[in-house]
Amino acid sequence: MKRPQMLIIAASLAFAGTAFAAPAGSGATLDASNPFAKPSALPFNYPAFDKIKDEHFLPAYAAGMREQLREVASIADNKAAPTFDNTIVALERSGQMLSRVAAVFSNLQTANTNDRLDAIDREMSPKLAAHSDAIHLNPKLFKRVETLYNKRSSLGLDAEAAFLLERYYKEFVRAGAKLSSADKEKLKAYNGQIASLQSEFSQRVLKEANASALIVNTREELAGLSDAEIAAAAAEAKKRGMDGKYAIAIVNTTIQPPLASLTNRSVRERLQAASMNRGSRGGEFDSRDLVLKLVKLRAERATLLGYPNYAAYSQELETAKNPAAVNKLLAELAKPAVDNAKKEAGEIQKIIDAEKGGFKVAAHDWAYYTDKVRAAQYNFDENQLRPYFEMNNVLVNGVFFAATKEYGITFKERKDLPVYDPDVRTFDVIDANGKPLAIFIFDPYARANKQGGAWMNEYVSQSHLLGKHPVVGNHLNIPKPPAGEPTLMTYDEVRTAFHEFGHALHGMFSDVKYPHFSGTNVPRDFVEYPSQVNEMWAIWPEVLANYAKHYKTGAPMPKELLDKVVASKKFNQGFMTTEYLAASLLDQKWHQLTPAQVPTDVLAFEAKALKDAGVDFAPVPPRYRTTYFSHSMNGGYSAGYYAYLWSEKLDADTVQWFTENGGLSRKNGDHFRKTLLSRGGTAEAMDLFRNFRGRDPIIEPLLERRGLTAQ
Repeated sequence: MKRPQMLIIAASLAFAGTAFAAPAGSGATLDASNPFAKPSALPFNYPAFDKIKDEHFLPAYAAGMREQLREVASIADNKAAPTFDNTIVALERSGQMLSRVAAVFSNLQTANTNDRLDAIDREMSPKLAAHSDAIHLNPKLFKRVETLYNKRSSLGLDAEAAFLLERYYKEFVRAGAKLSSADKEKLKAYNGQIASLQSEFSQRVLKEANASALIVNTREELAGLSDAEIAAAAAEAKKRGMDGKYAIAIVNTTIQPPLASLTNRSVRERLQAASMNRGSRGGEFDSRDLVLKLVKLRAERATLLGYPNYAAYSQELETAKNPAAVNKLLAELAKPAVDNAKKEAGEIQKIIDAEKGGFKVAAHDWAYYTDKVRAAQYNFDENQLRPYFEMNNVLVNGVFFAATKEYGITFKERKDLPVYDPDVRTFDVIDANGKPLAIFIFDPYARANKQGGAWMNEYVSQSHLLGKHPVVGNHLNIPKPPAGEPTLMTYDEVRTAFHEFGHALHGMFSDVKYPHFSGTNVPRDFVEYPSQVNEMWAIWPEVLANYAKHYKTGAPMPKELLDKVVASKKFNQGFMTTEYLAASLLDQKWHQLTPAQVPTDVLAFEAKALKDAGVDFAPVPPRYRTTYFSHSMNGGYSAGYYAYLWSEKLDADTVQWFTENGGLSRKNGDHFRKTLLSRGGTAEAMDLFRNFRGRDPIIEPLLERRGLTAQ
């Protein structure tokens, strides 16, 4: 995923992922010893992680907000008639110190947090919301924007500038600029409360995951796991003060990776229960109260702004445009997905019965027996792949190799740049013309102080207006093996690495003037599209042959094994589609409520919502349950989790185009880069797709990919 970063001012003006060049004297309100007082002197303004301390953030935030408010006041109070340059461009240049501090803070607080950073996040979330309100709800400033918008056709603006003016106007209106004074005060209160609750939800989810680790007493209970995985579990228990025991850490999804290997059904059941009960078992990290407060406040805020519900508000500027379109897509796929999942459950049950198991397949059985079904149908299991997926080979000879073949860019690791964790790596990215393009940060391993999942963030965003080059990071959550052991990845982890690098390419190839449109600053239901396209190269024969080599012998992955991987691409798609749809439908159900419809019982509402949507199939629970559904509840993908599927429709159609046009080639890559990846958010997202594809997207490639055509 692309991690939506904390916005400096909501959805507009300056973004936390953007580090801008500060004007002379901008650090005057901040002690010169603070690393954020001026832009980093490192290449491309790469953050000086070795100099940045926790105590630097609060004063830098305060100074950055004061500076931007002074800049905005100067724009709003300008006696000269509003022009595009003295209003819109001036706003694009504002907030540079604030952008510097927020870019680093928001990234560290997800990737390498601690109690102090969590406390700063709780303190700053409502303050940043208030800061956004102080700008968007400034009547004199909005008047200047509105004046320009009303005469936009006569301003002689180029296409990017005209689109920027249109966006500014819409975002000011959506932020409440046209509300009465009394309603503006209500809105400010909502914004502050929502920001605080989102921060609290995010922190509770991480702490609850850590507190929910499964503890077992004996090595025998972990039968099926590899020696390295058992050693990691022992080390995790020792770190928790339980030397001699074993701890399996909980990751963010409902289905936990060890379920595929654990032979002890009782242990599997306990692990699954630990995962699914997160946030709803009482105690200090229970999140049910936060869910109900957040959903109601979002609904009330949307109603105040003139929308029927939060989903309608949220989706207005997305490519889907409205909840009806989202509901239609999800409903069209729900029945065929569940039907496929039930067929898959039937195949699993045959294996269980043949082994005289004496039980019906349950959620904690699915991953374990799915591998047996795969072995029966395709004569292989995924554990056969891992020796061929050593992490450095995957990165350098897979992910980077594909990018070089497709776009001509090259990579050179550097050891001189400071990092926030010893396992983080940095690379110079050189464009096909030999010029420096970007700096890439690679943070592969899971840590107790790192949020779950995988994401891409921008530490510095490209902008010709500000003379900025990109600094982007990919953050994965691969379990770190014991010292001296190789990092062997699952196929899913390999696919995720290619996916996140697709986001990185989107950020690195940005070629826009205004920071507002840089890189991945596009609609949520479009941002996942380029990253999903990049997944295709993970099993492209030329790429796979270059990186899938046995970590001990260097022998290439046997062709018969590769053939089985390709043949099994549609395998288990009923499960994967159903678990995703269930989570997406929950996200929509919660955010299509009016304030009066918000329930009092989170779990009861969840159960009814799944049943009403026809996806209440117990062996396939939602990918995320409400109480640990960070995508939905912490503000990043609220009412927008459908975006992955919406984007996949575009992705599947694009993969078909690449395949029909010869696959991995500079000609194809350059076309994709020129027409889409480099354009950022400078035009309507679907117009960019049409520029690339030559037509509107069709759904047939997606149905074919997911095995949903023969229903």
